[in-house]
Amino acid sequence: MQLEVASGKYEEDEQKQRLQKLIELSRFLFLEFGEPEKFERMEKLPSRRVIKTHLIPQKLPKSVFEQKAKILALLRNPKDTAVSYFHFSKGLKLISDQETWDEYFEAFITGKVVYGSYFDYIVEWNKYLDDSNIFFITYEEIKENPASSLKKIAKFFDLSVTEEKIESIVKETHFESMKNSAGTLGKMGQILFRKGIVGDWTSVFSESQNEKMDRKFEETVAKTKLGMKLKYEVYCKN
Repeated sequence: MQLEVASGKYEEDEQKQRLQKLIELSRFLFLEFGEPEKFERMEKLPSRRVIKTHLIPQKLPKSVFEQKAKILALLRNPKDTAVSYFHFSKGLKLISDQETWDEYFEAFITGKVVYGSYFDYIVEWNKYLDDSNIFFITYEEIKENPASSLKKIAKFFDLSVTEEKIESIVKETHFESMKNSAGTLGKMGQILFRKGIVGDWTSVFSESQNEKMDRKFEETVAKTKLGMKLKYEVYCKN
């Protein structure tokens, strides 16, 4: 949304309206969450609508693909995903406060967590890798070069954004900047913004868990194009 507003496609009043729509959208952050009335609000919102989801392709409304909606697919390496998801699940009480990391690791690697298997998720989205209406990018790529990543995303959505605006958005969306503003989100802010780093798994995974995850990745997604895009050897090996 920030890229779109910054693209210069709208006059000042229109930009304010777009930002107001962003606030409205925050009332139903994800397609799969919230009360049924959210869909009525979605229908009333002008294009472009920004809707988030963690769903696999086959669980998305068919109209998403039939109408060729543009999709930005963000992925993260499985080891950091598991650690982040563990803390997130505890924060939202999706799992017991007493559940240990070791217990959660076994649930994660066998797909017995909310949203199911990470590996199935990669396999399913891999089928859409060549779809021109879907742009895949990794968390690690954004962390390494946020400006370049923003430019790629802007190009995908046909948005013309100045270098100055790119720099401004990079600053506004820097992890520490967002974490400092997390108070406006209440407890959810504390849950969402924990560390925001790459490689946090190295302080959590045991040797046996490392080996088990390596085998699982190799057996399931390592040879897929999307699996290769995750650069497992770079981000998930000591």
